[in-house]
Amino acid sequence: MLSCPLCDGSIDLEEDDVTEGDVISCDECGASLNVTNTNPLELSSDDEDEEDEDELLDDDDDEDEDLDEDDDDEEEW
Repeated sequence: MLSCPLCDGSIDLEEDDVTEGDVISCDECGASLNVTNTNPLELSSDDEDEEDEDELLDDDDDEDEDLDEDDDDEEEW
């Protein structure tokens, strides 16, 4: 039994039913999942990558805001 990498929902899938590169859908959250390995059976999601990129972008935005605040302090002096 596999778990969805996004919602941890149960996915009933056999190694013999899929090949590497197949795309399946999670019944619980509807995510499109890629079969990345068949032995052992592993799934990944493009949405998972996008979430990681969004987190990185959010971190960069925080750093930019910090720099802007520092610039404001210098101008007040």
